[in-house]
Amino acid sequence: MALFSRFIPCGVWEAVYLIEGLLANDSDIQPRTVHADTQGQSFPVFALVTLFGFDLMPRIRNFKDLIFFRADPQLSYPHIDALFGDRGRNVIDWDLIERHWRDLMQVAISITEGRLSSATLMRRLRSNSRKNRIYKVFREVGRSVRTVALLRYLADPALRARVTAATNKVETYNGFSQWLGFGNNGVIADNDPEEQEKLIKLNTLLANLVIFHNALDLMDVVRTLVAEEWTITADELGALSPYLRAHIRRFGAYATDEIAEEPAAFNPDLKEIDFTAVDLAA
Repeated sequence: MALFSRFIPCGVWEAVYLIEGLLANDSDIQPRTVHADTQGQSFPVFALVTLFGFDLMPRIRNFKDLIFFRADPQLSYPHIDALFGDRGRNVIDWDLIERHWRDLMQVAISITEGRLSSATLMRRLRSNSRKNRIYKVFREVGRSVRTVALLRYLADPALRARVTAATNKVETYNGFSQWLGFGNNGVIADNDPEEQEKLIKLNTLLANLVIFHNALDLMDVVRTLVAEEWTITADELGALSPYLRAHIRRFGAYATDEIAEEPAAFNPDLKEIDFTAVDLAA
């Protein structure tokens, strides 16, 4: 389900808005990994995510064409040296990072205190800011972080599977919420930013409510099967999806005589199922 939602313009790095949402998130769920599609990453974004302690793991299209950066011009990496290009090129400028580390910290503190929007900062650190010293140090930190992320991605098949699964889950949620927001064919025709934001948040609220409703129905079925002595494993439960649509009537079926009835208390525990064998990190 969605922890937060924002209306964002076209042509922006979506991960920046993910960062803002995560920083403002005061729920019990505190994720530390940020997944996004290719447009959700860039050198400055990787740097900003790292400053706030998040791990950016995007699904990067055509990553084989990306540049890997050496930590030192004299370093050679057996078996993978070709990824880094010619010796002496594509080297991290650690001196630049050290000189402007205080600037990086001031930017991070300003964003944390709400005095500077990360989205505003990233808009200023676009390609037309090549001579900007803040852009250069953000770019340099981002180069080092993204190189490590790419190497992790290449070396760890389980990580690649998790990134693909996470981004596919996001796309499935997006498709589900768009299916619910069928009015006006899902087109937001209002130019008022407040109305645009309102429509996005109301659609998110509706999607979360339907997901919660589906989860309750699924758990009722699971408990019934367990009571009938069926064996339900955690892996089987993990294959279920809360994005069921077939039983949802988008135009509604309103039973007004039931409005005053209070629903039964929600029980989130499935004590009959052994979750100890599940890899929670996955």
